[in-house]
Amino acid sequence: MLFRFSLYGFLKNQRYFEPFLVLAFLEKGLSFFMIGLLIASRELWVNLLEVPSGVVADLYGRRRAMMTSFVAYIVSFVIFGLADDLLPLFVAMAFFAVGDAFRTGTHKAMIFTWLRREGRTDERTRVYGFTRSWSKLGSALSGVVAAVLVFVGGSYVWVFWLSTVPYVLGLVNFMGYPAWLDGERPQSASAGDVARRLWQVLKASLSYRPLRRLLAESMGFEGCFHASKGYLQPLLQAAAVAWLGGMALSEGLDAARQAALLVGPVYLLLHLLSAWASRRAHGLVTWVGSEEKASRVIWAMTVLLYGLLFTALLASWHAVAILAFLLLHVVQNLWRPVLISRLDAWGSERWGATVLSLENQAKSLATMILAPLLGLAVDGVSARGLGGELWPVGLVGLVFAVGFLIAGRGAMGTPRELPLA
Repeated sequence: MLFRFSLYGFLKNQRYFEPFLVLAFLEKGLSFFMIGLLIASRELWVNLLEVPSGVVADLYGRRRAMMTSFVAYIVSFVIFGLADDLLPLFVAMAFFAVGDAFRTGTHKAMIFTWLRREGRTDERTRVYGFTRSWSKLGSALSGVVAAVLVFVGGSYVWVFWLSTVPYVLGLVNFMGYPAWLDGERPQSASAGDVARRLWQVLKASLSYRPLRRLLAESMGFEGCFHASKGYLQPLLQAAAVAWLGGMALSEGLDAARQAALLVGPVYLLLHLLSAWASRRAHGLVTWVGSEEKASRVIWAMTVLLYGLLFTALLASWHAVAILAFLLLHVVQNLWRPVLISRLDAWGSERWGATVLSLENQAKSLATMILAPLLGLAVDGVSARGLGGELWPVGLVGLVFAVGFLIAGRGAMGTPRELPLA
């Protein structure tokens, strides 16, 4: 099963549009604020669907939920490829959100069910980090393929269309997942069962202090990271124009092709480093002694990196800002396996998909709020010429990181499963 779990991640991250998504929106004439609204709309739908989708997965079958997710992704890619106006882009984002909602917590719950069946729960961080590393290797390949597509075609359209192919292969992969990965579930489940269990898990999770703290940490770290990571793309485009503008290599190349020359190598390096970090997350836990201590070390690193990013963006030091973004991706891939392992330890086996979906909902809520605010701040700074155009991204990240580093000093104690019948 480890092969199939890793193959899922590898295929899922063949999103050839991802390194160019913000640039594609800018090419369509959207401001950073409008791009932020598009991202916020996606996260709004995720928030509405995330926890109910986890309950549905736990009650009706996790494999079915995963296949529903991939079908929704395919529909969204097709609409992105066809869209010329703003309204279809919002529709595409809605389908993308359905894919996210039915996927995120569900597949993690399947991995942890397999670990319990194999008697390997003490390997949660290592195994999840390993499968996540294959996701990042998939992203590394995706970045190279995307850069070639944009450079050859001079357009962002094909990166959306070709993303459908690996997702069809992903559906085939799910057909080989055994039925027992669905976990314990009732023989039949009504809509009332879904609503009742949703309320029980939500109430128990929010009233359980350790789990409430983990959800807050996810909002702070993941929400800020996902709202800000797309700003690497316009930074790379600006750097490409500045660095390649006077070279013979760039003669006759439009901005998209110039960006592709830098985006491809940078995203390749970014995801290779992320894959390495995911595989080494368990080593950090072993070194410092516990997952809780590892999370505090990661928060400290995050403070330093957002501080560096803020300074570099304010001073328009492109190379330093790109390096800071790269290192933030590395740290996020140390953070994610540690967080998910902590959530599983304090969560519930039977309702694992629901609890993990609740975490993704918390992250999405933070992203939904921060994305348009960041876009508005960047637009305002750019219009008024207040230093480097993107420095609010670094400042917001720094404020959040410092706040959670200070707030997370208290120990959580020995992990115990969520008290839920």
